[in-house]
Amino acid sequence: MTATTTAFPFISQMPGVDSSALRNTKRSPNHRRQSSCPFNSNHKGAAPYDSKYPYTGAKNGLPGTGIGGIKVPADGDTAHAFEAAGPNDIRGPCPGLNTAADHHFLSHDGITNFTELIDAQQNLYNVGYDLAVTLATLGVGIDGDVVTGKLSIGCDATSRTSATGSLLGDELGLNGHNKFEEDTSLTRNDYFLANGDDHSFNGTLFGMMANTCQGNFNRDNLALYRYQRYQQSLADNANFFFGPISVLIFGAASFLYELFPSFGDAGNPDLATMESFFGAESDGNGGWKFNNKEQIPPNWYNRKTPYSLVDVAVEILSLYGEHPVLFGGNIAKGDFDALSFGPIKNGALDATQQNVLCLIYQLATEATPTSLSGVLNLPLQVVDWVAGKLNPIFKDFGCPLKPTNA
Repeated sequence: MTATTTAFPFISQMPGVDSSALRNTKRSPNHRRQSSCPFNSNHKGAAPYDSKYPYTGAKNGLPGTGIGGIKVPADGDTAHAFEAAGPNDIRGPCPGLNTAADHHFLSHDGITNFTELIDAQQNLYNVGYDLAVTLATLGVGIDGDVVTGKLSIGCDATSRTSATGSLLGDELGLNGHNKFEEDTSLTRNDYFLANGDDHSFNGTLFGMMANTCQGNFNRDNLALYRYQRYQQSLADNANFFFGPISVLIFGAASFLYELFPSFGDAGNPDLATMESFFGAESDGNGGWKFNNKEQIPPNWYNRKTPYSLVDVAVEILSLYGEHPVLFGGNIAKGDFDALSFGPIKNGALDATQQNVLCLIYQLATEATPTSLSGVLNLPLQVVDWVAGKLNPIFKDFGCPLKPTNA
């Protein structure tokens, strides 16, 4: 690694942003925090699809038609009506997956599986099959169990996701820090700034995002807000780490304007849409609170064309390119170390479309830094499973591929 001293301005120097608001935030009564992982003995699985309500026709982990512009839930489809998460249901840091579970596109208890994830992304949001497989593979491979194919969309539920003991030890679910979840989340705290609560909705952060975007959660405004959150974490979090997998949070930010609006990229990424998917509502005092209603907005249609792996790579490049930042982490406040990994050299991403695509593949198949002093080493059985899923997807992108035993 190459040591550098931070030369970034602290968040307090940025116009219109008050970092003390985050540090002094009080949790509202509706702010969800799971001190232990909920257990629901009545695991039902996702609601099935049928010929009357096929959506994009994705079933059994196979490609759908990719033809979107479909009303979701369809009129009369009571199986996918909204049902708020109960106290025994797991929810996590991703509002898109939480919403899918609240509408039974994923198992309502929050214990999902590889097939459900692929089908739900296509049918609900019209995510392209290649991107759906990639995200499901990353989730199950890094935070779940490749033997059972199961994944908790939130907290550690190893007893329910693992068959006979995990290959990776505890299966932390999507809440697992510096795996899928990273510092600088749009609306979740940094792990070390909130006693490990990196998954609960933070109304102060939602308000900051809303203030920056001013009713239009488009690429330009979210690129700026992503930059603001980076600077905020860099200044406030002595354990701040922005590793290679953080490239995915740029992709996740694009979902707000590519997938969440009605008709997706052809729709309007307005505040009402974000309130619905994030379960956010005004607290009556100029702030925001969580209402446990992460749901599809009324009269909502999914995007007309699939959101593909190449599409998300383009958006990662665009969001990163508007406000480039360094990859690495804090040794202490004000003392930053840049890292190198694949196309990331001395903290800077060599931003080309192929580099982004190949970096995503590397994140799933190679030992990846999870801190300045640690790496995630995936067992060979996991790497073989992941490569078996991703090699057919990435074979035409010019990336070096891992051989498999299949």
